[in-house]
Amino acid sequence: MRLGVLDIGSNTVHLLLVDARPGANPVPYASHKRALSLVQYLDGDGNINDEGQTELIEFILEAWEFAAKHRAKDLLAFCTSAIRESTNGAAVLARVQHETTIALTELTGDEESAMTFFAVRRWHGWGAGTILNLDIGGGSLEIAQGSNELPDLAHSVPLGAGRLTRDWLTEDPPTAKSVKELRKHIKATLKGPVAATQALGAPNIVTGSSKTFRALARITGAAPSAMGPYVKRELHLTDLGLWSQRLSAMSSADRLHLPGVSVARARQVLAGALVAQTALELFKTQSLQISPWALREGLILRRLDQLVFDGPLDPPAHVGRLTNSATL
Repeated sequence: MRLGVLDIGSNTVHLLLVDARPGANPVPYASHKRALSLVQYLDGDGNINDEGQTELIEFILEAWEFAAKHRAKDLLAFCTSAIRESTNGAAVLARVQHETTIALTELTGDEESAMTFFAVRRWHGWGAGTILNLDIGGGSLEIAQGSNELPDLAHSVPLGAGRLTRDWLTEDPPTAKSVKELRKHIKATLKGPVAATQALGAPNIVTGSSKTFRALARITGAAPSAMGPYVKRELHLTDLGLWSQRLSAMSSADRLHLPGVSVARARQVLAGALVAQTALELFKTQSLQISPWALREGLILRRLDQLVFDGPLDPPAHVGRLTNSATL
């Protein structure tokens, strides 16, 4: 069965098609994506303006045609913090549905965190024991920990790399003062979620999902993506400390020469590094493993589980609404 996941994120809009069946590893078939930072289209009141809405709708129509062309049978469509936190998010969702017939499911931060954890658990398996997963997006940082398929605790905090760059690192390269102030802000914001997570006990492994973590691992010497998902990749605190200092002295143009850094992420990779470094310091861990699966894979796997049971599962409240899909 060919399934599609349409992901309206903070930095990109991305359609992923996979060939999947219950009990089997989902195999990527094709993808269609565009760099679209919806936060760049916010007006002074926090509304996504008409230009941003138009670009979003144009991509969704492209994605629908792409999925139909490649004979996808099922399409999950969702959005995260960019629309969730905009002042006119509900109106944007209504306009999208009216003009495209696609109903975007708006994930809460906790749902996003839980579904990402679900994918990480499936990738690493039961032998991993208790997992602590961190995921740095454009608008938020997701933290989840647990010993089962769904986490015992799931947090979402406003520490996305794009958001922090926009709000704190306005100069290119940034000033030493702005970097210092951002470090303090990250630490203060993480204090509560870290304490709540640590109350669950120590995890057996710490993992990092998302393109930000993959880019940071690549910068610090991990294998390139061309070597495939089964190569073990790690990110170490000592390397993060070194590269956070280096990145803070570089312009975004200079960062483009680093391995794993794209045009879309060149400006915000420093903020991602500062979040990652601070999180590892507060969790008192020296390294984490990079997980190739994240939110999109979690939603695909959840959908397959629903097909096995011929109807909605009975998940915890923080993932209970993840049942919307559109059939092509």
